[in-house]
Amino acid sequence: MNTQPSSSLAQQQQALLQALLVRPGTADADAAETLLLDLLDTRSTQAGRGLAAYQASGHALAERSLLAAYPVIAALIGGDNFALLAREFWHRHPPQCGDLAQWGDALPGFLLGNAQLDDAPYLSDVAQAEWALHRAAGAPDAEPDWPSFARLGQEDPQGLALTLAPGTAVIASPYPVATLISAHVSGTPRLAEAAQRLREGRSENALVWRQGLRPRIAGIAPAPAQLVQALLAGADLPQALDAACSITDPVEAFDFSAWLTAVVTDGLVIGVHGLPPPRPTTLEKTSP
Repeated sequence: MNTQPSSSLAQQQQALLQALLVRPGTADADAAETLLLDLLDTRSTQAGRGLAAYQASGHALAERSLLAAYPVIAALIGGDNFALLAREFWHRHPPQCGDLAQWGDALPGFLLGNAQLDDAPYLSDVAQAEWALHRAAGAPDAEPDWPSFARLGQEDPQGLALTLAPGTAVIASPYPVATLISAHVSGTPRLAEAAQRLREGRSENALVWRQGLRPRIAGIAPAPAQLVQALLAGADLPQALDAACSITDPVEAFDFSAWLTAVVTDGLVIGVHGLPPPRPTTLEKTSP
């Protein structure tokens, strides 16, 4: 007669989750499997096979989920290497919620710290840009506010800011990350040209945004990159322009009007909004 107290379903589920996420072949994995089998009160062959099937399913799910967010990384390192990478990442950075579309943000740092990829240091920045594209795809919808643009000619620009499209981000990199991603995703430029730019050590600011429902990436010049970053940080339009002009060669002054026309057409800027006034600073009264 078995005198062991029966485990709760919650305990069994937690033990199964631990056994699936811990890295195979380690002491932690052996301990997790032993605990799970103890809770199930069985050491049958079927139980071991069932656990192996769940682990294989978890690895396949990790590969599919990561591939959805990082198709260019997969293309750059090859399918077999990406499968191994996904499995290792699954165990090192397991998902923290049930929505696997939110899993994978730690991959850029994981690639940067992987000694086996030291000969491809650009992979981390490419992954950062791909994750920005992935986030842009799932960002909340926002319709252009065309009438709001009239505020630029009617109001003091101080306190006004440009409304950016959902998912907008700027990734500054010493590598041509936007070119590499565009070459793999759209074929423009050609892969050979992207590889040449990488060999030449060309740096690039990558701009990510969503045009309608379509995530987009493109290279962006230093001055407008500074302007967009300032807007993302909460600056008003004069402050953002100061940031852009601070790094502009006087011979090639930043043409804000031409830039604004282009980015409105491309769907990067979708309106104008007012910023809340700064909170007044209160000074404590001191006793005489």
